[in-house]
Amino acid sequence: MASMKLVISNPSTRKTHQVELDQSKTYSLIGKKIGDEIDGDFAGLSGYTFKITGGTDRDGFPMHPQVRGPVRKKVLLSSPPGFHPAMKGQRKRKMVRGDTLSDSIAQVNVKVVKMGTKSLDEVAPTKSKAEAKAEPQPEVKKEEPKQEVKQEKAGGGEEGKEG
Repeated sequence: MASMKLVISNPSTRKTHQVELDQSKTYSLIGKKIGDEIDGDFAGLSGYTFKITGGTDRDGFPMHPQVRGPVRKKVLLSSPPGFHPAMKGQRKRKMVRGDTLSDSIAQVNVKVVKMGTKSLDEVAPTKSKAEAKAEPQPEVKKEEPKQEVKQEKAGGGEEGKEG
């Protein structure tokens, strides 16, 4: 099991914060369901209480509150999460993850129910769009396109023009 990302939504400030959890801290989340309230002590956020609102697994499939257990299955959806219909009455069979957290979950979305003593900006600062653009991006080496060398046929002369 790899690390898990905790995405904390604060309804009072309308900001989100991301905290990377290592493997030892994720074990306290295993078995919890969407809608459960948890203490923030496991993530180093003492005094905070969070409510689990959703998440995604390591392959990108969203968690759905109506699918019970930690399973992944195809269900017929007509509304979010997992499907946003383009037309009224549209339904589609989509793959979703169940409502229980397991070791295959990569991201857990939570919202703040009770605030702690420290602000979330001190513990997990957010990045504005300007700061994200200002960070140096790793250089990607671009390969130069190979030039094809055309070989002329032996015997010389142009084809099709004989006179």
